[in-house]
Amino acid sequence: MKTGVKKAELHCHIEGAASPELVKAQAAKYGADVSTFITDDQYVWSDFTEFLAAYDGAAALFRSEDDYASLAQSYLEGIAAENAVYAEIFVSPDHAVAAGLTPEAYFDGLASGIDAARTSTGIECRMTVVGIRHLGVEKVEAAARLAAGRPHPLITGFGMAGEERFGRVADFARAFDIARDAGLGITVHAGELDGADSVRDALDHVRPARIGHGVRAMEDPDLVQRLADEDVVLEVCPGSNLELGIFPDMATHPFDRLHRAGVKVTLNSDDPPHFHSSIGHEYRLAAEAWGYDAVKLTGFTRTAIEAAFVDEPTRAILLGQLD
Repeated sequence: MKTGVKKAELHCHIEGAASPELVKAQAAKYGADVSTFITDDQYVWSDFTEFLAAYDGAAALFRSEDDYASLAQSYLEGIAAENAVYAEIFVSPDHAVAAGLTPEAYFDGLASGIDAARTSTGIECRMTVVGIRHLGVEKVEAAARLAAGRPHPLITGFGMAGEERFGRVADFARAFDIARDAGLGITVHAGELDGADSVRDALDHVRPARIGHGVRAMEDPDLVQRLADEDVVLEVCPGSNLELGIFPDMATHPFDRLHRAGVKVTLNSDDPPHFHSSIGHEYRLAAEAWGYDAVKLTGFTRTAIEAAFVDEPTRAILLGQLD
């Protein structure tokens, strides 16, 4: 793969993008112990439940606007060095409140880091507020109402993350209605740990423009055809799928089969240091597994920008960088 391929990602949880080195620095700052989830400068977990615990442990060490500004800036400058021109980050006001911040301070801190990275590299970024599914319906609806109030102009989307085996998609439909009515772009995690039915339920009850992961749709050919027919974009994260054992290797990963079936797919890093990944690594994995050349890889970037939750003038500028 040529290093000059421009990249974009739509699926990265900002707290999950904190490197172990940065988290250890935060731990030293606040006198915290991270030995239960970081060893030898690597996150340590063995299953999804332990991963969530490591994620939450790291997130708890970002406690001020400056902390979040540093996190956003370091992540964005890092992917800009891999030729990324655009990113969307999932932001969780529930994590901010748990760390003692107001949602407004959280968004302002992240925006400061986004602005600094834009100044230093030219990269664009937007925020998608996510409700945390396993915290329950009321929390997810509260996140939707917060996002719908547009507390910051860089907030352009709403989604739901967390343990997708908790509850039913239909339970959360009202939250998405609130966000959609406010003009926010809609995405939802489905079809990662849970099967094809979770993707179908998301389409039926949430009507998303995009689905986070969605790869388990491959288990149902009719559902794959529906995704293609309805132009729903999948935010695919091959590296994390492999690390979580959803697929054993890239040869069995359905990204290429979904693409050839006409589904719009994009490449994303999810929680990059937890999964030993980055957006550059994801593009390399795909190139090596399926022989994609620079033109093909740039096509996935184009799909991501076309599906991005941005205003049309910004989209035009970003697409222009691909020509």
